[in-house]
Amino acid sequence: MIGAVPKSLPGRTLVGVRFVLGLSSWLTPRVFMRAIGMDLESNPQAGYMARLFGIRDLTLGLGLVSTHGDARRLWWRLGMLCDLGDLVSGVLSARHGEVPSKPRFLRPMLVVAGAIGASLGAAALLSDDV
Repeated sequence: MIGAVPKSLPGRTLVGVRFVLGLSSWLTPRVFMRAIGMDLESNPQAGYMARLFGIRDLTLGLGLVSTHGDARRLWWRLGMLCDLGDLVSGVLSARHGEVPSKPRFLRPMLVVAGAIGASLGAAALLSDDV
């Protein structure tokens, strides 16, 4: 049986964000990377990395809307794992100078985005949005 769009506000929000970010970063990686403050001139591989991120988020979103029950619970958990991985990666990359310090919002955004994603996933899972 095919699932449906999550019912909870956190669930719907997270699925929407996954599809918007996934599609925009996969289809227009240079635009996406510029929008989040990445320097494409000093990092020409950024487009490739954006597409990796994009397909991951699209896959996580599709996993959620195409399942229900225990399978959907697993997708919530997998998404939270990815988002927490993003949070830790943001902290480590900022600490090691692997992301630009300007614009000033970039480093905190990398950490906060992972925290928000994991929090929305946890809220959807706790609301039993399956």
